[in-house]
Amino acid sequence: MTDTDSTASTARTADEQRRIVRERYAAIAADSSGCCDEGETDGRATDEMARKLGYDDGEIGDVAGDANLGLGCGNPQAIADLEEGETVLDLGSGAGFDCFLAADAVGPQGRVVGVDMTPEMVEKARENAAENDADHVSFRLGEIEHLPVADGTVDVVISNCVVNLSPDKPQVFREAFRALRPGGRIAISDVVQTAEFPPEITRDPESLAACVAGASTVDALETMLEEAGFEAIDIRPKDDSDEFVREWADDYDPSDYLVSASIEARKPN
Repeated sequence: MTDTDSTASTARTADEQRRIVRERYAAIAADSSGCCDEGETDGRATDEMARKLGYDDGEIGDVAGDANLGLGCGNPQAIADLEEGETVLDLGSGAGFDCFLAADAVGPQGRVVGVDMTPEMVEKARENAAENDADHVSFRLGEIEHLPVADGTVDVVISNCVVNLSPDKPQVFREAFRALRPGGRIAISDVVQTAEFPPEITRDPESLAACVAGASTVDALETMLEEAGFEAIDIRPKDDSDEFVREWADDYDPSDYLVSASIEARKPN
């Protein structure tokens, strides 16, 4: 743990934090409800959430099955600039929605690997892969701090509102750097902290699992990326994300403390 991590991460052990997150997403996988709207299983509602996050109707309609759970805080596809034949690694791949979109972009000569630490999500993603005839997409059980991929085998690392859930974000970026080929890049949608969280939020397990209490500041993220070895770091907060961020809690407004952001960086050649 480093001082660049959110104070929410220092209030509990790494194992406790992973247990909280794993239990939350296992429940989501079981009932196919969205991350921040528990109990809502209406496909129209998850489609509407996806539109708020930046996916267009074509992207939403291209993926079969229940891969779209209305999760995330942006659309990493919009910043990844994927090309045919590339290998893509998705950190915290959930039911596979972003993986299947990436698979369309890289084509049959490309490859997509999704990593998720929740067995129920990996099982669901594999079922969705069969429904989408996605032979060049695979899903692996693992933690994003210890990626089950070889060194220098990935062109692009994507992720959608998952890094904030990690108890050791610097290690996540070190692992992403290790997995990338020279010149490879990251294209991540996540949340960044804009104001200090009050103690009742940092101590609340639901706020952690709902992508709130684990958020880091832009400065902290830049430091983590630089120390991992990345260059061309570009973190851009999205001021209009309050439209969906405020829906993530009932008893306070999370948009008072964080916004969605795009996070890009490159591994030197």
